[in-house]
Amino acid sequence: MSEVFTYDVVVVGSGAAGLTVALQLAPKAHVAVLSKATLAEGSTLYAQGGIAAVLDATDSIDSHISDTLVAGAGLCDPGVVRFVVENAKDAISRLIGYGVEFTQEDSDAEMPPHYHLTREGGHSHRRIIHAADTTGRAVETTLEERVREADNIDVFEFQLAIDLVREKTADGKSGRCTGVYVLDRKGGRVRLFRAKAVVLATGGASKVYLYSSNPDGCTGDGIAMAWRAGCRVGNLEFMQFHPTILYHPLAKSFLISEAVRGEGGRLLLPNGERFMPRFDPRGELAPRDIVARAIDHEMKRLGLDCVHLDISHKSADFITGHFPNIYATCLELGIDITRQPMPVVPAAHYTCGGIVTDRHGRTDLPGLYAVGEAAFTGLHGANRMASNSLLECLVFGAAAAKDILHCLPTLSSPPELPEWDESWVTDSDEEVVVSHNWDELRRFMWDYVGIVRTTKRLERARHRIELLLSEIDEYYDSFRVTNDLLELRNLALVAKLIIRSALARRESRGLHYTLDYPYPDPVAAPQNTVLTPKHFRLPPITPDSPGADHPSAAP
Repeated sequence: MSEVFTYDVVVVGSGAAGLTVALQLAPKAHVAVLSKATLAEGSTLYAQGGIAAVLDATDSIDSHISDTLVAGAGLCDPGVVRFVVENAKDAISRLIGYGVEFTQEDSDAEMPPHYHLTREGGHSHRRIIHAADTTGRAVETTLEERVREADNIDVFEFQLAIDLVREKTADGKSGRCTGVYVLDRKGGRVRLFRAKAVVLATGGASKVYLYSSNPDGCTGDGIAMAWRAGCRVGNLEFMQFHPTILYHPLAKSFLISEAVRGEGGRLLLPNGERFMPRFDPRGELAPRDIVARAIDHEMKRLGLDCVHLDISHKSADFITGHFPNIYATCLELGIDITRQPMPVVPAAHYTCGGIVTDRHGRTDLPGLYAVGEAAFTGLHGANRMASNSLLECLVFGAAAAKDILHCLPTLSSPPELPEWDESWVTDSDEEVVVSHNWDELRRFMWDYVGIVRTTKRLERARHRIELLLSEIDEYYDSFRVTNDLLELRNLALVAKLIIRSALARRESRGLHYTLDYPYPDPVAAPQNTVLTPKHFRLPPITPDSPGADHPSAAP
């Protein structure tokens, strides 16, 4: 018999989005936070650059909106962009109130200190507030402290969500989301968490690729669970590849922040030639998709293993003061960035699409919310602008919590739900199948669905993923669930959705670049790619419906 827990709200995920939801709910609701590893481990912890917000008198809301729309290549929802940008200052104020210590400018003893703002690719002003080059760590560890102090929040670490649970209505059909099945990774048993509302804050799916800047847990779990439960997903063809991951055999997934280029870092070929001005007049400050494709082009053209990023023309004090973590990490590996360039390559970094939501974080399934990188809100369009991601987590986390608190008084306690039944399955004696399939998936996604695509490559990937999914489904039905099996199952499903989305877009736009259609469609208006599960009946679109703000959702 599995353990059963009951809460007002269950938050699946413990990054900036999930912990924001929990903290905003805690005064009035009993909340469970489920973390896949330790509470702090996740993408937020490793975010270096910062958070975009209009905090300087020379900047403006309209400028931040305009920059975001340009980076999004015609697919951002202007209303959502304005909503996020206008709420940015309040989000930063909340973090400061929680105790996040952002980097301040050096100032006269007689002058009050003010925060240092840096600039990153796509931004026309300095508007990135940061904590040196470890902003994510400062945000995540501070939020963790506040969560652990809260009386109304229970933390469950090393818990991997398996699938969502829907209540049965009087006519025998599936109704609202009322819980989630979870694998206790340490105990090996499946638990049931019942709740009036469930929030998916599970992050992205960058580990579907062979090379990624993300921690190992970014396996698309929330996106896959929501799809299986009947929710639409959108724009999954837009996978952002960060241009600059440190290329070193001992540096696993170590990201070199966008802020290095924002502060004057130059991308160079091995002979010292600067190449970005040949691809874009903005040079190293062009949006990430352009920079990543330029690096990919030069590496393939010259047969290079990497290119180089050089900031050594700045003073040593400037470099060590602005990038202490990058400096220390590189120095441990024998690279002194005050004297020499860093070897860098692109890698999968951010999932711009996800579960379709409205401005409250509501999905198509009543009782289910999605926030952060797992969600498709309309903010990022075809390409996420640097440092808008943590901002989205904070703004939509607060918005979802506000809506949940408004709805909770009207919701009844979750009903009795069926416990997890594994009486008819056995332990696997073929774990090697999982590891081999995992490796094959990530390799063909990198080769066929990477930075530059073709229809032929995508068709090959589609054929391979169908075979892989049939093997995984058979395995899942026969053996007890394990961590690796569940992550593989989710990654393979998300890979299929990425491939379907990429094949549906017969143009190049933003992060989706295909040699068969190298330009944006000159005739059709830009459209989002929204996929609908076969077992889901799309509800009537109203202003408050999930995805109502997205152009593709119009009836």
